[in-house]
Amino acid sequence: MADLRKERLEGSHAVEIAGIDFCGPFSHKSDSRNKPAVKCYVCVFICFATKTVHLELIKDLSTVALLCGLKRIICTRRKPKQIWSDNATNFVGAKNELLELRRLFLSSEHQGSVQNFCLSETIDWRFIPPRSPHFGGLWEAAVKTAKHHFYRAVGTAVLTFDELRTLVCHISAVINSRPLVPISENPADLDVLTSAHFLNVFEFKRALSLSHPV
Repeated sequence: MADLRKERLEGSHAVEIAGIDFCGPFSHKSDSRNKPAVKCYVCVFICFATKTVHLELIKDLSTVALLCGLKRIICTRRKPKQIWSDNATNFVGAKNELLELRRLFLSSEHQGSVQNFCLSETIDWRFIPPRSPHFGGLWEAAVKTAKHHFYRAVGTAVLTFDELRTLVCHISAVINSRPLVPISENPADLDVLTSAHFLNVFEFKRALSLSHPV
């Protein structure tokens, strides 16, 4: 097994270096009665250092929708210095659900809009090597976990868009509550450090005080 990339090991603030991916499509009820369900997607945003996950529901696979979702992530969490994502060529031979994503990523209009956005926000957007999806194992694992919770919670039901957004927030909270390491070496102490601690300054300071008492 190869070594982890340096961005995974070097100390950084939460979400300072992150990976981004998309999963779906999912379906939500149409705003109009007697109309079929509408497709939507989930943008998965994961921190390299703390494995903090943020899930953002996106109405469609358009450049405007994706950039709006990214802006909401930045406003909710923080602006990352560096973002990593799949290269569109990794979707060769992919299922139909990824063909729309591939077409979007390969369009010159989309690439130009994303590049201009990153330049204005001073974000360094990088792609993993072509035809090397294993380089994106961090966000692929997050996508798998998010889908697992989503399908277990929803099943065959079709929710409204607002209900889906609420569910996505709940799934983010569940994923961020997973234990990373024990806070103390005392076997009787069941407190653990989670990704959520890094999103809440007060909780993070409390965890530090428990792991390193004065």
